[in-house]
Amino acid sequence: MLTLSQALLRLSEPLLPRARHVPFAVQQQLLQYLTARLFAAPLANGSFDLLCGRWLRLQISDLDLSWCLTRSGSGLKVAREAPIDVTIRGNWREFLLLASRLEDPDTLFFRRRLVIEGDTELGLALKNLIDSLDPDDLPPRLWQLLGGLGAQVKAEQAGAC
Repeated sequence: MLTLSQALLRLSEPLLPRARHVPFAVQQQLLQYLTARLFAAPLANGSFDLLCGRWLRLQISDLDLSWCLTRSGSGLKVAREAPIDVTIRGNWREFLLLASRLEDPDTLFFRRRLVIEGDTELGLALKNLIDSLDPDDLPPRLWQLLGGLGAQVKAEQAGAC
């Protein structure tokens, strides 16, 4: 019997690549809404202020997706194109491991599974910010889901070696 995490990962394989066909305006609205909700506390306490006037590109290479983010007065602003200061690039499974905290961020970057390009000082500050975010600020079910999915990815990677 499949666990929820196993089932979701199996479903994600054919579905996630289709996300690049979702109109950018829909992606933008969804990402701005989610970041405002999920990062409300860090946004309020100024943790993301290092992005004021600066642009981060998050690039999910295997899905051919990318978004540019900056700090605006109302939260994180998402754009299709911007004058990028730093790019963090990797495959979706690596970002999942980062978000679930089941892989050390330094390991992901030092093994070049996630790559920082451009202003490395800003990139390292963002990596440290991501690592410092408190999972207790996330809805408990989302944190459980991230943990389960991350554990499944980690188990699959361990079995592939």
